[in-house]
Amino acid sequence: MTVTLALAGDTMLGRGVADLLAMSTDPAEYLSDGVRAHLSEADAVLLNLECCISDRGTPWAAPGKPFHFRAPPQAADLLAEIGVSCVTLANNHALDYGHDALLDTRAHLERVEIRAVGAGADQAQARQPVVLAVRGLRIAVIGATDHPADYAALPDRPGVAYADLPSGVPSWLTGTVARMRAETDAVLVIPHWGPNMTAAPQPYIRAAAETLVESGATMVAGHSAHVVHGVAPPVLYDLGDFLDDYIVDPDLRNDLSLLFLVTVDDIGPIRLRAIPIKLEYCRTVLATGEERSWLAQRFTKACADLGTTATWEDDLLITDMR
Repeated sequence: MTVTLALAGDTMLGRGVADLLAMSTDPAEYLSDGVRAHLSEADAVLLNLECCISDRGTPWAAPGKPFHFRAPPQAADLLAEIGVSCVTLANNHALDYGHDALLDTRAHLERVEIRAVGAGADQAQARQPVVLAVRGLRIAVIGATDHPADYAALPDRPGVAYADLPSGVPSWLTGTVARMRAETDAVLVIPHWGPNMTAAPQPYIRAAAETLVESGATMVAGHSAHVVHGVAPPVLYDLGDFLDDYIVDPDLRNDLSLLFLVTVDDIGPIRLRAIPIKLEYCRTVLATGEERSWLAQRFTKACADLGTTATWEDDLLITDMR
């Protein structure tokens, strides 16, 4: 039994996107026909929801925190319309508007039957995996983030599934991976790790990925850099961005990213198809022309640096994962 997972990167539905959501949740306003067609090829769609969904709360007071992202309740409807099955909330924006807004986020997602991992009402819920039944394959999904520490859920306080990865993968995370490998067919770990705007995974991230795989993860798909990184099967180091209103870095070109379609079975990923995309202001389209070529060159080199080959096939970037 094989299934296809669509893996998308950081999805920010606040600020400018939130302004548009107040007027429309029509998927065509945010994703082009081509992008939505590729999403429809997947049996399940997963992404990093890098904002809270709520109309409550006040900005989290933390020294030096410049950005606070909050989407209106309609954001959950948009995610459902584009076919999202599961999101991770384990990131540095889940608590941007406090505990109530985080709890609202989970409630709004539950309303539209989207599963959520990586943050919750307490430490136990934040660390709890979800199991997706995808065409007969039971896939455990585990979320964790290595920043910020002050967002960490406690036994009696809402927050995120915090893991101090620069100090090593904590036992709660390796233990969860091992347990879910024994209980399900496949285990996907989706960590939010490392600083923004880096071109390649840092050494501690590569070490953490190795530990997660040794613990039983059949695939690891990270994010946080806002820039796509290379692939070293079964690890996708960074999924880049998927939808936002961010300023573009002229060198790293964080407006050029990839949507990943990964064929998996109970052993792990088999084949990866990467679709070049371009993030315009609050709208994502297929990348074309020189921008697609630039992105392809960057991704193939990033993969080569990790010992992996990525090639063109039918206008997609293909990587054999075994």
